Amino acid sequence: MLRISDITYSVEGRPLFEGASATIPTGHKVGLVGANGAGKTTLFRLIRGELALEGGAITLPQRAKIGGVAQEVPSSSVSLLDTVLAADEERAALMAEADHATDPHRIAEIQHRLADIDAWSAEARASSILKGLGFDLEDQLRPCSDFSGGWRMRVALAGVLFAQPDYLLLDEPTNYLDLEGALWLESYLAKYPHTVIIISHDRGLLNRAVGGILHLENRKLTYWTGPYDQFARQRAEQRAVQAAEAKKQAARRAHLQSFVDRFKAKASKAVQAQSRVKMLEKMTPILAPEEAKKVVFTFPEPEQLSPPIITMEGASVGYDGPPVLRRLSLRIDQDDRIALLGRNGEGKSTLSKLLAGKLPAAGGEITRSSKLRIGYFAQHQVDELHTDETPLQHILRMRPNEGQPKLRARLAGFGLGADQADTVVARLSGGQKARLSLLLATLDAPHLLILDEPTNHLDIESREALVEALTEYSGAVILVSHDMHLLGLVADRLWLVKGGAVAPYQGDLESYRKELLAGDDAEKQAKPKPKAERPSRDAILALRAEVRKCEERLAKLNDMRDKLAVKLARPELYDSPGEAVVWQKKYAEVMEGLDRAEDLWIKAAEKLEAAEV
Repeated sequence: MLRISDITYSVEGRPLFEGASATIPTGHKVGLVGANGAGKTTLFRLIRGELALEGGAITLPQRAKIGGVAQEVPSSSVSLLDTVLAADEERAALMAEADHATDPHRIAEIQHRLADIDAWSAEARASSILKGLGFDLEDQLRPCSDFSGGWRMRVALAGVLFAQPDYLLLDEPTNYLDLEGALWLESYLAKYPHTVIIISHDRGLLNRAVGGILHLENRKLTYWTGPYDQFARQRAEQRAVQAAEAKKQAARRAHLQSFVDRFKAKASKAVQAQSRVKMLEKMTPILAPEEAKKVVFTFPEPEQLSPPIITMEGASVGYDGPPVLRRLSLRIDQDDRIALLGRNGEGKSTLSKLLAGKLPAAGGEITRSSKLRIGYFAQHQVDELHTDETPLQHILRMRPNEGQPKLRARLAGFGLGADQADTVVARLSGGQKARLSLLLATLDAPHLLILDEPTNHLDIESREALVEALTEYSGAVILVSHDMHLLGLVADRLWLVKGGAVAPYQGDLESYRKELLAGDDAEKQAKPKPKAERPSRDAILALRAEVRKCEERLAKLNDMRDKLAVKLARPELYDSPGEAVVWQKKYAEVMEGLDRAEDLWIKAAEKLEAAEV
């Protein structure tokens, strides 16, 4: 188990941990929660040994492997599948050694160890994880350099999941996933065979994937059993009891002090007064729980427009090629709260950009109210802030004629106080940057607010404040989010973006969740691929290299199959039925791996053949 014993650690003189302790039993799935800046990521670094404790100790079982997601997978020419396979360093080293080992005893050791770590089914497992995170079989053969940084982060996540460390530390893993990927991750983590600790502000993930909450507050750690909602309820009850006890004690102290003040000068009451002074001294103060800062979002209110504010008749939209969405006939009124559903690549962001006026219609008619103002927030906008400017300078550029007091009040309405208003963006937290971007998107009091993944980087309290603000907001809201808690509380209409069309979804969010987890491969659409270009000489050489890799992979698997067949042919193996079953299972796994490897080889060969035509 993981033991955190009386640890102390400070950053630039600010204490993050003071005598903090917790024990996490082996195999438990735990959510690590706490306010932004409390030290959650620092605790991960302390567990990994990247930082030195000032006091206390963190102990783990000997030889326990700790894994986490790298900052980013490099943009290399290695295929996604091979990148993920290489993440299991022990398997990769053993496979390489198996090619050259000549000592029979060592060969036997290698084969036994490969069997122990399920090396035979490695490709099938790696492929399954990549598929769950949104990569089809064709994608898995493409080099990492074909994908953007966000997609490479998914590859990094796939790698650590495949390596199956004894202690899996994940820091906001859903921030770069869509709804489908987030739901798949929930399901995968719930069945993960080892210990998992997740830093997350996603209530759905913390309710469905973990069985305990590790709460970091006031430099202390407290472990609570149960999912997040149970933790929140129990903590609220505990705080209410503590507040009541503090109030009761304060009344008692006031009563005793009143007696002392009235009679301390009277000789006849001096003994009783002195007794009460001693009672006051011996009372251990019960402190009322600190009131959490009220997190707020203050959206300016737009004037009411006559409905509808947007109508579409037979509209289509796309980029340079064929339309992504066709024959759109939609209507939006100012009181609408609409969630866009759809698997990755179906066109949710494309529809959002069309509604926001950031993409022109390729056909049909779009009618917008003449006075319509639209606010648009997309997660990439957080990265487009000017890192060398303060939030005050950002808003001053958009409102040069407003006085600073009013501008600071606007910033405070989004939780950016005086200190944050004058701090350069580069030094703000991810949540503070997201707040600034939301403020800039809503500054003109839009009648329609389009939010594409607005909760990334926001803590749970901020997400609840966003729900409250959107509920009170008098404009229309279009939401794209992997946060089902947000969607469930805000949206009253669901639109499904699928197969180039947009239509009302007849079920509810829970039925949609079940559909995604069912993984209907026949209907699953591939995400948009980069525009096809005539293959260069280097691209053809890379395809030839991939075919060679596939052929080498096939050869290795065939060799494994032959060795296992020899093993299974020995009569003495069946003297121990249990051992025979294990080796038969390994043989079946190798055969499954062979089928998959042959499929990958055929696809690679077909791609090479098409490129060389």
